[in-house]
Amino acid sequence: MSASPRLDALGRADSWSGVRAVVTGLGVSGFAAADALVHLGATVTIVEENQGPALEEKATLLEVLGADVRLGAPGHALPPGVDVVVTSPAWRPSNPLLVAAHGRGVPVWGEVELAWRLRGQAPWLCLTGTNGKTTTVQMLGSMLTAAGLRCAVVGNVGLPATEAVMEPQEYDVLAVELSSFQLHWAQTLSPRASAVLNLAPDHLDWYGGSERAYAADKARIYERTQLACVYNADEPVTEQMVVEAEVVEGARAIGFTLAVPQVGMLGLVDDVLADRAFVAERATSAAELGTLSDISPGAPHNVSNALAAAALARAQGVPPVAVRDGLRAFRPDAHRIATVLTHRGVQWIDDSKATNPHAALASLRSYDSVVWLAGGLAKGADFDELVRLGADRLRAVVLLGADRHLVEQALRRHAPDVPRHDVGGGETGQSGDQVMDRAVGAAVAAARSGDTVLLAPGCASHDLFDGYGARGDSFAAAVHRQLRG
Repeated sequence: MSASPRLDALGRADSWSGVRAVVTGLGVSGFAAADALVHLGATVTIVEENQGPALEEKATLLEVLGADVRLGAPGHALPPGVDVVVTSPAWRPSNPLLVAAHGRGVPVWGEVELAWRLRGQAPWLCLTGTNGKTTTVQMLGSMLTAAGLRCAVVGNVGLPATEAVMEPQEYDVLAVELSSFQLHWAQTLSPRASAVLNLAPDHLDWYGGSERAYAADKARIYERTQLACVYNADEPVTEQMVVEAEVVEGARAIGFTLAVPQVGMLGLVDDVLADRAFVAERATSAAELGTLSDISPGAPHNVSNALAAAALARAQGVPPVAVRDGLRAFRPDAHRIATVLTHRGVQWIDDSKATNPHAALASLRSYDSVVWLAGGLAKGADFDELVRLGADRLRAVVLLGADRHLVEQALRRHAPDVPRHDVGGGETGQSGDQVMDRAVGAAVAAARSGDTVLLAPGCASHDLFDGYGARGDSFAAAVHRQLRG
């Protein structure tokens, strides 16, 4: 069945009675999508392959509203007579149910695509990238708030987009973080302004090892952009994405750079954040948006995040003073370049959120002499470029986690003289906390005054911990326990 004209015409103000929808996954986005569709009058079936108390609670709520919820049965078949499937980001395109939908001509939307179709008048400012998305979208939200706008941070962080657009009182603007998974299923999204922060191989397990497919999904954010396509002038691949995108006529390409900005860019002039894109006399002058002292933490990749956020905010008409005030008010989430302790001249830094090699390299480049804690679940990533480019910063490396051998192999190839300490990956029955305690102990022994001990694993955490937050908490607890007694 192909997408019917009726489906394409339906929005938030319409009745969806008679529409038969399947929602795959009952996580945060799946629950929001199912709730919205039931509220609109659709007949909704929710398919979730897992089960457990939290899922059962959500299922009960939706069943009370009239949905049909099917928990805990992998390999669900696509029910007959379905008009649309709304899928959660975790479901890969190769899932048999999604393959069956494609084969039958049933449209498959992501939760973000559904939200876009249900939107009101609020413009969307959208961003993606391999690293820095959450920090940047939260900076953007802070700038929009400082400008007096009622905004919400939504998408891959904050509220599900569907929940935000279904709010009775509409927002003035939405700051939207999008993952490659969410963009894969976006078909009609048309942001006011869009940005790609950076690009490096990640989530290759989801993409069957294809870096090209991953990059193509990231590039989808520029499609149908109305006003400004914001790219990283220090990473030419992002500019090429803009060149190849089909945008709304009149949309501008806006660069951001850590260098002095050319016309049409934001960048740095000494310690000043300068805008030569959104000022009338940009050929001869620039607007001052703040200084490096307004950005915390001030690591180079975080300055780049701030410039990208500023470009999106300026596309929305946010004045320079609100960009500055938003940066000053912003505080990053935990486990993002967070100082745990400084003890006897050694900094201990928790950047557990650095879950891929690109993010880990950005962290390494922020410090001169590093004792690096690395390893975890590699997700199909390669560590050669990370080690080759970061080798001059390494004084020692502590290896932990399931795929630590991949990091060690890269070290043998590109930094053979750097001391390595392998503390295991829990193979002998040790808990994540026990492995982390051994890792911190090895770092204590290796570190000297002037060093930075950096937890920037370059890997996901689920081999030993419930998430990167639990890994960072374990690191901080071990540091305090061993250095403060």
